[in-house]
Amino acid sequence: MKPPYQLKIDAYAHIVPPKYGEVLHKVAPQIYESQVLVSPALYDLDARFRVMDKFEPLRQVLTLGRIPVEHVTGPAKAAELAERADDEMAELVNKHRDRFCGALATLAMNNMDAALRETDRAIKDLKFKGVYLHTPVDEKPLDSPEFLPLYEKMCQYDLPIVIHPMRKVDHPDYLTEKTSKYNMFSLFGWPYDTTSAMARLVFSGIMEKFPTLKVVTHHLGGMVPFYAERIRQFTQMFSLNREAESSGLWLKKDIVDYFRMFYADTAIYGNPTALACGHAFFGPDHILFGIDFPLGDIEHGDRNYRQTINAIEEMDITAEDRKKIYEDNARNLMRLPV
Repeated sequence: MKPPYQLKIDAYAHIVPPKYGEVLHKVAPQIYESQVLVSPALYDLDARFRVMDKFEPLRQVLTLGRIPVEHVTGPAKAAELAERADDEMAELVNKHRDRFCGALATLAMNNMDAALRETDRAIKDLKFKGVYLHTPVDEKPLDSPEFLPLYEKMCQYDLPIVIHPMRKVDHPDYLTEKTSKYNMFSLFGWPYDTTSAMARLVFSGIMEKFPTLKVVTHHLGGMVPFYAERIRQFTQMFSLNREAESSGLWLKKDIVDYFRMFYADTAIYGNPTALACGHAFFGPDHILFGIDFPLGDIEHGDRNYRQTINAIEEMDITAEDRKKIYEDNARNLMRLPV
């Protein structure tokens, strides 16, 4: 299918900026060689642009890929790496405005004081359009009390937190084993981790406490759209909101309505039936175009763009809703200058 002549804003495009990549190679050579070099469009702008050219008009919102800085080094050095990555992404956005329409701040989440300072710097000085977190954060859930100041700050900025699952291969699928097999840690573990992160933000009462908090989830919200009724019924059966009650926060709405507060990207690599399920659950204003560029694709982004666009075109939705997915929702959520 020929791509439609419709502006598409990829709200979730990974990049390893060249200068940052050189530093990462020195600090963590094994990680760089195994996680970065395998995806040329991740670090080579010419390779990236060749893919993008096939799907014009296309713009990307940049996020750092693919390893969080807190997994690479200690708190002080991680803060330096985050600043370096953000500075270079800002340079790329300013230099290539015909390619990039914004970026999301990298934060050293093992150094919360520095993370909060970098949030302010990135949004105020670099004009970034939100922040980017991996979950779990050093094996901590997103409802950990130390992260609450970040949520409050992002509500004040009225900009999104974009979350990406980050389970590693040393997380076994069964307790009798030491590592995950068959890449199940990412194949199924990552959508589960997204689901778990959403559930912790809901059941802990954080989405009640911060009703204007905007959180963008990866992989179409993980399992949530497909298990909405299971979430509702199991909550009723097992009173899963007891933790929220014990903290003094009563969940006032239907439990599923809290999950509908999240946003979700289209990074499931196609599948119009699944996209329709996510669209029906989150609603037409909460779905963002994104393909996990250039990861999860042996064609380094080409196939995922092609299949995702084809799937969106096959969805039985209005032209207005299709335009919302491609560009309007990202533009409105992130206040993009496109």
